[in-house]
Amino acid sequence: MHLQDSVVVLTGATGGMGYAMVAALCQAGARVLLVGRQANALRTLEADFGSRVSSVQADLRLPEDRARVVAAARQLPGFNLLVNAAGVNHFGLFESMDDAAIAELIDINLTANLQLTRALLPLLKAAPQACVVNIGSTFGSIGYAGFSTYCASKFALRGFSQALRRELADTRVGVLYLAPRATNTEMNSTQVNAMNRFLGVATDSPDQVAAQLIRALQQDLREVHLGWPERLFVRLNGLLPSLMDKALHRQLPTIQHYAKFAAAGAVAGNPAAGVPVAGNPAAESQKPTSLLEQRP
Repeated sequence: MHLQDSVVVLTGATGGMGYAMVAALCQAGARVLLVGRQANALRTLEADFGSRVSSVQADLRLPEDRARVVAAARQLPGFNLLVNAAGVNHFGLFESMDDAAIAELIDINLTANLQLTRALLPLLKAAPQACVVNIGSTFGSIGYAGFSTYCASKFALRGFSQALRRELADTRVGVLYLAPRATNTEMNSTQVNAMNRFLGVATDSPDQVAAQLIRALQQDLREVHLGWPERLFVRLNGLLPSLMDKALHRQLPTIQHYAKFAAAGAVAGNPAAGVPVAGNPAAESQKPTSLLEQRP
């Protein structure tokens, strides 16, 4: 796909990877309609990127806000690229989540993305060449303890991407599913960052993810998983899930340890509450000692 003079609707523009994606898209020659919930962050992006961007403040869970995004897209001649990057995360044991938290995560990560895509699809189908990009996760292919609801939302987003791609195979609209591994963004809680450090998890920067987004679009790729050995883990989990069960079971005490502090922080209203500086001495034996023992 040629990005020069493409017109993009980017959701999640004020989120952790938003700025990097805006910068990469603008550098590639695209114009971007920024969609996000934070008015101040949208103003900052507009100041930094000038005439190449415009913005709509919107909570995509609300029908009236989605309608405003669609109306703005209609006013953009040449609109041909939708990047669904809005999302939230939750770390903790599944039984500690209440109904409201489950519903909110699914609404933001999945339902709102589907609804906006459906609303914008007629505009995309009218373009000479168009694409829908869904930003997923390694956890859309590997179920990981402590992220049950997040995994559910990303597994569903990957399935939606695959089905929609096949449904649109006789049109000029492509569908790309881009799955980052752990990324250094504010989406990660203090507990997740501490656990990642303890387990020796490799992480990418938002700039690295944005660069891979541009590469995948320019090469008309369909599904891209970032990072090694994460790509291997995705294959293994599909072919030999019992092997992954055993490998990831070794990490369960560590996950439970940090999830306990995540729950304590939620009760205290402080996400950093109780996080041990030195990690979990009782779980030293759980540190990754081989490829399969690293967190995907």
